[in-house]
Amino acid sequence: MEHNMILSASGWRKVFAASGDEQDKSPEITETDRSIAVIAADVFFDYISKTSGQEAPVIALGIDARPTGPALADAMIHALVKKGAIIQYSAVTAAPEIMAYAKKLDGFIYISASHNPVGHNGIKFGTNDGGVLCGAENAKLVEDFLARLKDDNGVAEAVKKAYSCTTSELKAVYDVKDSSKHNALSAYKNFINETITGTENKEYQTDFFGMLDSYITTHPLGVVCDFNGSSRYQSIDRDYFKERHINFYSINDFEIAHEIIPEAENLVHVAAEMERLHKEGHSEVVLGYMPDCDGDRGNIVYWDEKAAKAVILKAQEVFSLSVLAELTYSIWQHSDEKDFKPAVAVNCPTSMRINEIASSLGAEVFRAEVGEANVVNLAREKRSEGYTVRILGEGSNGGTITYPAAVRDPLNTIFALLKLLAMREGGLYELWCNKSGNKYKEDFTLTDIISSLPLYTTTGVSEPRAVLKVKTTDHAKLKAAFQKAFEAAWKKKASDLKKKYGITDWEAVITKGTKETCGVKDFSESGKGGLKIVFKDKDSKPVAFIWMRGSGTEPVFRIMCDVKGDKPDMEKALLEWETDLIKKAD
Repeated sequence: MEHNMILSASGWRKVFAASGDEQDKSPEITETDRSIAVIAADVFFDYISKTSGQEAPVIALGIDARPTGPALADAMIHALVKKGAIIQYSAVTAAPEIMAYAKKLDGFIYISASHNPVGHNGIKFGTNDGGVLCGAENAKLVEDFLARLKDDNGVAEAVKKAYSCTTSELKAVYDVKDSSKHNALSAYKNFINETITGTENKEYQTDFFGMLDSYITTHPLGVVCDFNGSSRYQSIDRDYFKERHINFYSINDFEIAHEIIPEAENLVHVAAEMERLHKEGHSEVVLGYMPDCDGDRGNIVYWDEKAAKAVILKAQEVFSLSVLAELTYSIWQHSDEKDFKPAVAVNCPTSMRINEIASSLGAEVFRAEVGEANVVNLAREKRSEGYTVRILGEGSNGGTITYPAAVRDPLNTIFALLKLLAMREGGLYELWCNKSGNKYKEDFTLTDIISSLPLYTTTGVSEPRAVLKVKTTDHAKLKAAFQKAFEAAWKKKASDLKKKYGITDWEAVITKGTKETCGVKDFSESGKGGLKIVFKDKDSKPVAFIWMRGSGTEPVFRIMCDVKGDKPDMEKALLEWETDLIKKAD
């Protein structure tokens, strides 16, 4: 049976709208897609039953807010009931919420296509470690899934069996939906308290939030969210901010009103709402966010009091602020421990700005291939080596993961920024200024903190020029051809690059899974992983890089450029050069 799915560790995805239109908001799916959902559920049940040792594993099942979610969930419920699973179905649920909930169960299935257009949908799988399955474990599911789809009779038999379950069996699952949702929200709230404070200690948590509440009482704060009809509208956000005495405002609560990806072009709506609120006298509103459909990512808008307007932060800036906040918080918590080794785990295309921040704070930076699972697993590896990795994520999309979470979460991002603002005397920003050489002032604002960040010019991940359509499906072959073109062009352009940009040398770096390899001589060794060319100055210090990798969740080739300093012309020129070379290689 044909499936047309992209089967990456980040999620199995395709257009599930019956029309095949990726912008279709219809809830209908085809019989073929219903069969795909049944087989996927069967595969995961067998996997989780084996790994957990449970004949009747307890599985959390949730969906994001996409129209096709209920139909896919219903097909999976049919399959799981007949397999003998104990199903905790919580319907519309944010990704961090279901992953927190599953920590006390055996595993989870989450139906979502993250930031993809509304007609898409997909499936994420996980155990009870707080994140999605790693690449190696996902590969086991993929192998089993593809093998079963080849057997048309087996597929037909599995679907027939799934739909033989009784009305009472189905009713038993749907009847506990509300209690499952209640339990998921409760588990998530408890977990977010632990994540924000960095400890399970309830007394510490009470003291920390007491400090935060005291600041907010004398310095009122407001946050606005463009839910864009996402799963976060039905999560803890509104109540959580209210409990912290933070004024909360929202737009587009129920409807997916515009494109889902939380990049600059879609953050204009929350920025406009912030400006409207300020005109109405709500001067306390300093932050805004817009989550994607599964609610595990949310980029940020802040109020610039000097310019008197709402400013959309770029993804790399959001991540940089989170790293600055959580690294200084980790130092603030643990600096007196003699074996304290702070570190940050990021993906390959994260801006070199992170290296500069980490260096000022005495922390190390480790890089993995693109993919949340890769970064999470790299952080786990480094923790096993004795590092304290409090903050990790993919700077290229602004996704912040705060340990012990293993998934991005906009609440963690918002509260990272609130820590910077609220912890004043001997606080995080003062610590950063002392370590980085920035001048500290007592009445600082978020605008001051942002202006203290090292300056870099970086291609935005959702910019049209960051995405290439290529004909070559063999990425190793494409990169080998790129190497020939690049090395030939380097000989011709070397003197010009030195004269214009101070570039005197380069180094190839590849990332595959959790492994980064520097000084690579054969570009094709990166295969489907990330390839980066780091450009260096006369002192062998990195001044820029270009990067490329085929997407694991979309049929495109992603590229970007990162340049030290405010140098848009240099970033544009290097990215255009990379683009031309890839087209030539293709």
